Amino acid sequence: MTTPDPIRIYVDADACPVKDEVFRVAARYGLHVFVVANAFLNLPREPWIERVVVGDKFDAADDWIAERASPGAVVITADVPLASRCVKAGAVALSPTGKAFTDASVGMALATRNLMQELREAGAITGGPKPFSKSDRSAFLGALDRAIVRLRRERGL
Repeated sequence: MTTPDPIRIYVDADACPVKDEVFRVAARYGLHVFVVANAFLNLPREPWIERVVVGDKFDAADDWIAERASPGAVVITADVPLASRCVKAGAVALSPTGKAFTDASVGMALATRNLMQELREAGAITGGPKPFSKSDRSAFLGALDRAIVRLRRERGL
């Protein structure tokens, strides 16, 4: 019997508001975290936190993460197209608000994203998303913990 790959966490980090929460949960479970960004980010100096600077090519961070997304990976992103790619690869994808992207939900999320983009380009919508809240942070912590517990159980860890 082969041992499954370890659970890994990939953070689409350029605008991620929950990096500290990811680090806290990863430390609890002893997981490796890849913090992927287009520029240098100041991170805690821990052997299990790996900084990945991909450069400024369009979607470079998304491509790096998507190439590594697989069963046993948890991807933290607000980017719906990246979440779609990761879900298709078998990874768990969570938004910073704790919303889990699934096969069933990612298509609707992409359609909604595209519609909103068209409305913004037409000038119909000028505001952005609602501010990130304390309840969003709490929902994210719960969702990440549940996802890791489920992956550990599925892998017999």
